[in-house]
Amino acid sequence: MEEQPHSTLNQLDSTDQSGPLGSLNSLGQRRAQAGLRNLFVADALAMPVHWYYNPMDIERQFPGGISQFEAAPEFHPSSIMSLHSTSQGGRSSAARGNRHGKPRKIVGEVILKGREKFWGVANTHYHHGMQAGSNTLNAHCTRALLRTLAVRQGNYDRDAFLDAYIELMTADPALHPDTYAESYHRGFFANLEAGNAPHRCAAVTHDTPSIGGLVSIAAIYLAGRLAGQSIDALQQQCVDHLYLTHPDEVLAGVCVHYTALLEALLTRDDSTSVRELLVTTSRLSANFRVAELAAKAKDDREVIGGLFSSACYIDGAWPGLLYLAYKYVDQPEVALLANANLGGDNCHRGAVLGILLGVANAVSVDTLYNALLDREQIDLEIDAALGIE
Repeated sequence: MEEQPHSTLNQLDSTDQSGPLGSLNSLGQRRAQAGLRNLFVADALAMPVHWYYNPMDIERQFPGGISQFEAAPEFHPSSIMSLHSTSQGGRSSAARGNRHGKPRKIVGEVILKGREKFWGVANTHYHHGMQAGSNTLNAHCTRALLRTLAVRQGNYDRDAFLDAYIELMTADPALHPDTYAESYHRGFFANLEAGNAPHRCAAVTHDTPSIGGLVSIAAIYLAGRLAGQSIDALQQQCVDHLYLTHPDEVLAGVCVHYTALLEALLTRDDSTSVRELLVTTSRLSANFRVAELAAKAKDDREVIGGLFSSACYIDGAWPGLLYLAYKYVDQPEVALLANANLGGDNCHRGAVLGILLGVANAVSVDTLYNALLDREQIDLEIDAALGIE
């Protein structure tokens, strides 16, 4: 794959493109820490109803809706995992060969070892067997990234991330609890098997421009800013990181707006309204009036699953999460519960939403965070990446 031009960096409308944040300050650390903690809360909260496209199915399996961490149910009413290819990204097709010409299944032989048997059964849950309070694959990829940032005092290194990502995905026994890998993972490892260099393994499928591509971005931006890097340098790093797995110009443009919003939230003073920042971002990045929409909508389902798709595609997921952030701006726990109960790609939409509301409020949802299955280790990884002692 050829290197992609990142022309979207020229589209940023930001008032300050100058130097670093400077010395670490406790408020910036608390904001960044809260955002990253909420990422893992949102992901685990939504996990049992991830990719449920009918909210009434959530109500049937969890009367009253999701209100706490739950294990993945055996039956998933919307699952089409049985239709997905185990040899590459996208839907099922003929197996492709590896660099030696021998067919090798990506799912089962390269990644997700021992988990392929769950893919061919109708209505198998995407996160089959996962316990209450455990995190899905993209959150584990973020943890791998955090560990590389910690080793380098908050500074990003592409090759270190790729090494950590490949180790996470190919280890046997597994280093994560998940059963499903999205198209981008399968496409990446199909290209790696074909002999491509790791930094040239990104695959393009129908769902490349997806919200899942933004899940790990905040870790790079927040750690880098607290380490003293400049806005320009970090935005370029974030887009370059995105292109390792999600090479899409539209998604890269959203990534730039996302990091600009993170910057504004991370460095704002008390006179700066979070809602006004969300209004501006909604207008610039998605061309909609979030305040008017929030005032008019009687039910969140009119917006997410109605006006905007609840699926992974960035054209619906990004404005949908901005709407939730605006409506529940100072209620992070309420926001993350609402997001989970809206279904669709609620794990990845919720991860980005959790980041924004954590940074905005310098508050994590500790009642849930403290119940995460891997909370103690996640604590160490976040604090080490952010330079918190």
